[in-house]
Amino acid sequence: MTYREPARTAARRTRAPASWSFATAPGMGLTVYGCEPDEAALFRQLAPRFGVAPTLVEDAVSEANVALVAGNRCISVGHKTRITERTLLALGQAGVQYVSTRSVGCNHIDVEYAKSVGISVGNVAYSPDSVADYTLMLMLMAVRNAQSTLRRTDAHDYRLNEERGKELRDLTVGTVGTGRIGAAVMDRLRGFGCRILAHDIRPGTNAEYVPLGELVRQSDLVTLHTPLNAETHHLLDRRRIDTMKPGAYVINTGRGALIDTEALASALESGALGGAALDVLEGEDGIFYADRRDAPIESELLLRLRKLPNVLITPHTAYYTDHALADMVESSIVNCLDFESRKQHWI
Repeated sequence: MTYREPARTAARRTRAPASWSFATAPGMGLTVYGCEPDEAALFRQLAPRFGVAPTLVEDAVSEANVALVAGNRCISVGHKTRITERTLLALGQAGVQYVSTRSVGCNHIDVEYAKSVGISVGNVAYSPDSVADYTLMLMLMAVRNAQSTLRRTDAHDYRLNEERGKELRDLTVGTVGTGRIGAAVMDRLRGFGCRILAHDIRPGTNAEYVPLGELVRQSDLVTLHTPLNAETHHLLDRRRIDTMKPGAYVINTGRGALIDTEALASALESGALGGAALDVLEGEDGIFYADRRDAPIESELLLRLRKLPNVLITPHTAYYTDHALADMVESSIVNCLDFESRKQHWI
């Protein structure tokens, strides 16, 4: 895909009924599933500029609503709901040939199975600054014991924390995955004067690359920015967690299953690690992106981690900025246009 710099568009939240869809002026058809109100506002604004007529559907794609593809060969999907093989098969039978997921990762779609039923899958490019900024925020909050401090002040306890904070310039930060987001994180870290180590199967940026085992052993903070796949599942496993420096921190804004969460929880509970800041969590499906204030939380690991004063958990929100959301919408449209262009060329 040839990526074009997206318009600097600010997303505005709008209200919509619980279940809705509509189409705009005639053009290339595109069905957008899992489309939330702020995304819908952007699709309305941007799609006509590209000659695209989107049908926007709030519900995630499923066998029950495949009919809404309405003859379109391209669809766009969100990342919050796993797409089953049965749904992919139904999409293929309905004539869908291309799925653009509004995310960098594709771990919610079985890409190989999609290919077997005649569907290509593409991801989007969006501002890496959204996740990079958030990652730096989590790092600073972790090393300054922000979670513990906020809990104390919420209880009107304004004494100094028993444990002093640390300064990034005195620490070594290991960045696992140096693509667009990982590279943006390292760019920001250089301004703090800390030592930066890097690991990637395809080294490419100006950094001190080391084997993963060495990075884990030497780093005071380990931050994860690699895609989730069969090779990276539990990349930070019990063995590697056990070799981390005493008092080290884990930062994860990538995907939850990059970490063996049971092993991480045990290391945090024992005091072997200094803390963790997690924007993603293994088993987050069905919990994150939902109002669970009056519903039981069935994830034992989430409940264990939430009890710890040195663990900060946020609900997969690092990407969620005005700029990045506009990028995602525009990139998804451009993906589908590029696919249609290639398809016409083949014909």
